[in-house]
Parts: sequence; structure tokens; C-alpha cells
Amino acid sequence: MSIERVRSALGGISGIHVTPYDADGLLDETLLQKVVRRIAEAGIQNIVSGGNTGEFFSLTFDEVVRLQAVAFAAMGDKPLKTAAVGRSLSEALATAKLAVAAGAEALMVHHPLDPFAAPAAQADYFLSIAEASTAPVMAYLRSDAIPVEEVVRIARHPNMAGIKFATPNLLHLSECIRATEDCAAIWVCGLAEGWAPSFYGTGARGFTSGLVNVDPARSLAIWKALESSDYAQARSLIAPIAAFEKLRTKHNNGANVTVVKEALELSGWPVGPVRLPGLPRLGETDRAALAAILRNLGQEIAPAQAAE
Repeated sequence: MSIERVRSALGGISGIHVTPYDADGLLDETLLQKVVRRIAEAGIQNIVSGGNTGEFFSLTFDEVVRLQAVAFAAMGDKPLKTAAVGRSLSEALATAKLAVAAGAEALMVHHPLDPFAAPAAQADYFLSIAEASTAPVMAYLRSDAIPVEEVVRIARHPNMAGIKFATPNLLHLSECIRATEDCAAIWVCGLAEGWAPSFYGTGARGFTSGLVNVDPARSLAIWKALESSDYAQARSLIAPIAAFEKLRTKHNNGANVTVVKEALELSGWPVGPVRLPGLPRLGETDRAALAAILRNLGQEIAPAQAAE
């Protein structure tokens, strides 16, 4: 897999699939295959297995490894197969090695969550994985605390395909993009569809999405509008999902994955609740509001779910 092809895919949509559980709370491999296949067949360019929407941090190491192996086998040949890695450096390197053996073509490295992580050491974390990996890497930045000079150091590594920027600090993003103009690594909007027009205007390309689990066609239409610089069309397509994304921010963003999984449940996909410490289920009022949002988006609600 050439790093150029990885960068091309990162300039599209990076869809993060959910992790379905069965009645015992274990990985539902059959349903996982269906969820992933649906996203791949819709034409999403990059599918990330084990991202935050996939509840990476509530899965065990063995579950992540199995999740990714099953997901990659179900993706087919069209999308870029990306494995999310993270937690301790040793775990990240071990996950990466097993993921590549299972078919991963790229890695997305989660931002280290250690509360005592030093800015330069966080850069070293990303660089250590990029140096050791046989697959191209994307760094996932969720903090403005890493100064521009450290971000430049990350972007300059020859195995760094791109940087997923996931804070709303567009001034910092602009500074980072200006400082890395001579780097091949691309900048990707890590805040999904709603922020994508602003990120595109700043110089980023592509965006991440959890919506692809529910409405991949809309995500692709938004991406095509942005690629054509048709910002008015992009905004018109984003407006109907504003309520969906706002609902995901409830409970201090604790409902982020919950809303996606509940939307799938309402549509007839029994993916199960979110694991703690995420919000397992929506309350009755929010669930009814979500059903109304989905109907407004043209999504069919499963009769049994609508009656509850």
C-alpha cells in the first residue's frame, strides 16, 4: 500500500464503524460484518475499525484485535482498511502488528489520554508508532496543548500520511497548516460533517464520520459538495443533521456513540447498548426526539422500535 493512496483515501470520508454486541454483551461478529459491509458498499473511501465511535477504550486488547480482523475481512477491496491503535505504547505497537497481519493498510493513532503526558512526549508517542509501523500512519490530535513546533515534527515523518485534527480551534489549525506547507501529510477534519466546511476553508481535506453508520449517502453528498467548493450545497445537506449531532453532545459528549447506536437500533439494527463509561441508552424523551430526526432525514423506523 503506497502512502499516496492512503493520503488520497484520507482526503475522502473516514468512516468509523460501531461495535455491535450480542445479548451477552460480547462482540456480535455477524452483525459487525453487515454494518461494515453496508458502509463499504456505500462507497466510503476509508473505514476505520476501533475508533472512538467503535468504543475503542472500553474494549479489551483481544476484542480490538478480533474486531479489526472481522471488520477488514468484511470490507472488500475498495475502501482503505484502517486500524485504530492506542493506549500504552506497547499495546499500540502490538495492536498495529496484528492489525497489519489481518489486512490493515493504514493506522490511526489515538491521542494519548495520560493526564500527565508532556507535549513533546506526546509527539514522540506518535512518532514511535510511525517509525515502527510497516503501514502509513495518521495521528489523531484531540488537544491544542501540543505546540506547533511539535506538530511540525509529527507531520515531517516520512511515514505520516495525515493528521486528524479534532478540536474546534481553527486558529491553531491554520497555524499548523501554514507551518507544514512543505510536508506531504494532509490535514483531515476530525469533527465530522458539521465542521467540515470550516475546516475545508482553512485548508484541510476530508472528514471523519459516525453518521456513515446511519446515512452514508448523505455523508458522501456532503463530501462531494465540499470537493466541488459548493459550500451552499454542503450547508444545506448538513442543516438536517444538526439536531442529530447536537443530541450526540449531551451528557458532556457521553451520548456521542449512544445516539449513533440508538439510531441503528431504531432502524432495525440490534447493535446493543454502549458500554460504560459511555451512556448505555438514551432516555425515552431523547429516543423519541431521535426517531423524529431520523424520519426527517428520510430514514425508516423499524415498526417494533417505533412502538416502544
